[in-house]
Amino acid sequence: MASSSSTPAAVREMQKDLEVQANALSKIQKDIAKNHQVRKQYTIQVGENELVLKELELLSDGANVYKLIGPVLVKQDLAEAKANVKKRIEYISAELKRMDRALKDLEEKQNSKKESIFKLQQRMQAVQAKA
Repeated sequence: MASSSSTPAAVREMQKDLEVQANALSKIQKDIAKNHQVRKQYTIQVGENELVLKELELLSDGANVYKLIGPVLVKQDLAEAKANVKKRIEYISAELKRMDRALKDLEEKQNSKKESIFKLQQRMQAVQAKA
């Protein structure tokens, strides 16, 4: 008779654990969505900067290039402008790679969490079936 009185307590404990695990999974999924959104922005920025670089490549060496700093257009050396854009592309590309690694890590955590939730649900069903 003692085992039947401990069963509801065990199920309640499992339900609490399940709720904690589900909240953790939800947070991981939000982080994944945020990662996708940031990646999308970086991808757009790389495309824009590559387009700017192509435009700069079309210019002759003596061409005037201006950079917008606040409300003012400031004359800039063509070689310096190209170097700045290339650096920006490198930086954003490195950030994209970092985001990819973070995404892979988050997806692994998500799969692990889903598996632990599934196992916990199976254990709960087994305990409830015995009751």
